[in-house]
Order: sequence, then structure tokens, then C-alpha cells
Amino acid sequence: MTSERRQNLTRAREIAQVAARYGFGQLLGRSATKAAADSPTVPGTRGRRLREMLDELGPTFVKFGQLLSTRPDIVPADIVDELRQLQDQVRPESFDNVRTVVESELGLTIEQVFLEFDTEPIAAASIGQVHRALLPSGDEVVVKVQRPDAERQINADLQLLYQLAGMVKERVARLSFIDIVGLVDEFSRSIRRELDYGMEAQNADAFRRNFADDPHVDVPKVLWRYSTSRVLVMERVRGTSLAQLDLDVWTNEERATLAARLAETWMQMVFVHGFFHADPHQANILIQGPDLIGLVDFGMVGQLSQTDREAMVALLVDVLDLNVDALPRRLRDLGLRYPRHREQELADQLGVVLARYSGQAMGQIDARGLLSEIFQTIYRLQLTLPTRWVMLDKTLATLAGVTLQLSPDFNVFDSARPYARRLMAERLRPDRIAERMRRDFDRTVRVARDFPLQIGELLSELVEGDFSLGIRVEELGPATDKIERATNRLVLALLAFGLLVSAAIIGALLHTGVTVGGFALLAVIPGFVGFCLIVWLIVGILRSGKW
Repeated sequence: MTSERRQNLTRAREIAQVAARYGFGQLLGRSATKAAADSPTVPGTRGRRLREMLDELGPTFVKFGQLLSTRPDIVPADIVDELRQLQDQVRPESFDNVRTVVESELGLTIEQVFLEFDTEPIAAASIGQVHRALLPSGDEVVVKVQRPDAERQINADLQLLYQLAGMVKERVARLSFIDIVGLVDEFSRSIRRELDYGMEAQNADAFRRNFADDPHVDVPKVLWRYSTSRVLVMERVRGTSLAQLDLDVWTNEERATLAARLAETWMQMVFVHGFFHADPHQANILIQGPDLIGLVDFGMVGQLSQTDREAMVALLVDVLDLNVDALPRRLRDLGLRYPRHREQELADQLGVVLARYSGQAMGQIDARGLLSEIFQTIYRLQLTLPTRWVMLDKTLATLAGVTLQLSPDFNVFDSARPYARRLMAERLRPDRIAERMRRDFDRTVRVARDFPLQIGELLSELVEGDFSLGIRVEELGPATDKIERATNRLVLALLAFGLLVSAAIIGALLHTGVTVGGFALLAVIPGFVGFCLIVWLIVGILRSGKW
């Protein structure tokens, strides 16, 4: 047995033991009795227990929990709330290991590249850690260095996650509507992107370009000369992390100004740039003043096309107008997919939500609360939104929480209104109308061009015998049940008739042997059984009311 396989088996046993201790042992094959004995659970604590279990299992599982916290479409709300508290809390890597990575990536010693390099990191996470440094030019920089064994450890944990996902899929029937393996696939793609610091550097460059003319937002410059896929060197952005900011010394006006600046920054990302920072928690925001902020950590981003943004604004307008009939169509424009027969169910559920806001003036409607209820309705119906919208929902929810801590009366969606109005007005610009007409024309041309090819493929399948036709009849199940019940009654009726006829024939021909009431016993038995079946059928028909 190889050392790697031995390590994986040891890790698998450790995971099983930790899971059992937190009350999830039966998911991994342990009996319910044994799992309960290992950890008697208290009802209503599943979210906390899952968070503590992932926290104990280590960085990769913490990051998987963080991914789950962005999927309220498939994860219950109480678990999402708990998982959002997960933070990377890991021991810093030794400086010798940091030196090895930096020097192997840059091909030079640390002393040749940097005039100064702090041996103690200012931040440490599961994949890497950040050190302050000084270039020979005198420029202060921060150096993000990947842990030496990060990729190997993540690959090993991903293999175990795939195995666990398969076990949960087989053993937990109530989670069958969730694509557990697909979730691990999504996590695998996400964490592998984080392993490539080159992608984060490109994201940082994009944000810097987008905010180049904005004096209120400071985005660090990437020093590409010193950056690789495992080492990222950027300008040092000064300021105090929002998580460490002493708000008690700030006036209410300053706090409101800062909340407005944060909201304004993210509204520009969403409505103007279509490229947004998807992790706006307090540690990633540096405060230089009430109206001046810095941004860091660009590993998690979301993108929205012009069409996406226009569809989002159209949805927002219909929500504020309480136009429930238009909402299913608007949600389909966002990419929400559902069977046509569930459209009325979705409309009815959304109607219940909007009914609670009827009678209020548009300016009085809490857009944040209303949109949150709409998204929760979608999640409750187990309908899946494209990842970009789920990511935006999580981003705005996090941003709303941050701004409310700064200013309890602040509503982040008030900052969205002018951007939404501007985007709606831009839809009517002649160049935008011409662009939409061009897209519609191109789509029509593609359909017309592909139609003969599709007909040809269909005819080929018919000729070759590969054609198959699927038919789905609404409410076929109940109809089938009725047919089965009617068939069973018919069979029983025929059986009863046969028993009665056989009893009559036997009674007429057999005059010897044991008799009951003057009839041969061999004739009485089938006659009695046939009579009972007839009575049972009559009672059943009378009770059904359909006779």
C-alpha cells in the first residue's frame, strides 16, 4: 500500500469519526444507533453541528462549507446562516517554506528581489498567506504566497469529498433532489481557480481599470514582473480593515457616509461594470476615510452581461410595480428553468409574497426584503438559478449586513434605484435598440439556417431506426391507478363467478361424501368463497360512490 493511499485511508477514518461525533455518522455508513450513541443530538442544532464539524475537518472542508453557504437554492436557510460564519483560521506556514516557494517561483533569492520582507504574515488562509515587503525602488507591497503542499492537500481532500458525495447520494433519499456530486464539481472548479494566482491578478487588474477614474475607491496595482501562479505581488493598499475598525469613535453621519460609499461601489460593479467582487466581507474592505475605501482579495468574482443587467432591472421594476403576472417570465429571462406545468405554482407562490406589499407606495416598499422573499420562494420550490445570480444574491445579502452594522437605518437597495432607472433609460437609446434588433435578427438567421440541418438529422434517425419518442401525459399516474383498480375488480368478479359456477356444477353432480345443509362440502367451500368475494366487491363499489 502506497503512503498516499495510507494517508487517504487514515483521513477517511478521521472524517468518519468526526462526523459521528457531531451526529452525522449514519451518512457515512455507521448505524443510526452507534451514531446516536457517539453524539446525542439536540433538535434544531443541525446547522451549528455541521459548521463545527466542517471547521474541525480543516481548510478544504471549511471552503466547501463556504460554497454551500452561497447555495440557498438547495441548502436550508438555518444551515446557510450557520455556514456563513465559517472563516479560514489556519496556522501560518513557516517562513522557511515561504522562502522556498518564493525563490523557486521567481528564480531569485528573497534578498535579491526585496529590500525588506516581513517574516510574520499579516493574514493566513487555507491556500496561502500574505506578507508585507519593500521593493528596492522603495515601493511598499504585499506578497501573497501559496502554501507548498496546498495543491496536493486539496487534491487529496477533493477525492475524499467525491467519495463522501457518492455515499450521501446513495444513503440519504431526502437529498435526492440535490446533485451532491455536481456540488463537489462546482467546488472543485472554484478552488482550483483560487490555486491559480494569475486569475486573481487578472481580476485585480480589471477592477483597477474599472475604478481608475473614481477617487473614492483604491484598488492595488499588480506587479506582474514579480507575480506567478503561486506568488502574487501587489501594491500595498493602506487603511484599516473594516473588521478591525473602531466604529464607536465615528459619528452617525460618518457611518452613514461610509455605508453609502460601500453600497455605491458595489452598485457600480453590478449595474455599470457587470463585474463584481463577490466576497464583500469586512476583512476584504480597507477604510481610509468615510468616503474612501480600498479593496483586496479578488479571488471570488461574478460577471453579468448587458442582457443580464437589463433582465435584472426589468425584474426589479415588475417587483416594485407588484406585477405578479410578469414575474415568471422575468425569472425565465434571468435563466431560471422550470417545467411549464409548474409555472402556475410559481406564480401563485409569488402572488402570496407580493400580496403582503400591496397598498404600499413604491417609495415605501422594502425592495431588499421583497427580493429576498422572492429568492427564498424560488429556493423553497427547489428551482435552480444560474450560479451568477445565486452569487449576486449572496453578495448583496453580505453587503446589506455590512452596511446595516454601520448604519441601522441604511437600505442598500436605495442606492440601486438611480442605476436601475438609468439602465432602463439606456434601453431606449437608438444604438441599444439597434443592437437588440441585430441580436434578434442574428438569432432568427441561425434558426432558419439550422432548421434544414435539424430536419435532415431527424430523417436520418428515422431511416436508421435510432429515433425515439418520449411522451409525458399530465396526471398519468392517477389515471393508471384507476385503471389498475378497475382491472383488479374485474379479475375478482370473474374469479367469484367462476367459483360460484364450479360450486353449482359440483353440487349437481356429487351426491356422496360429507354434506352441509344437504349440499356436498366440496361444493359449499368454493360457493362460500365466491359469495364473500361478490359481497366484498359490492361493498367496495358502494363505498366508492361510483356505481
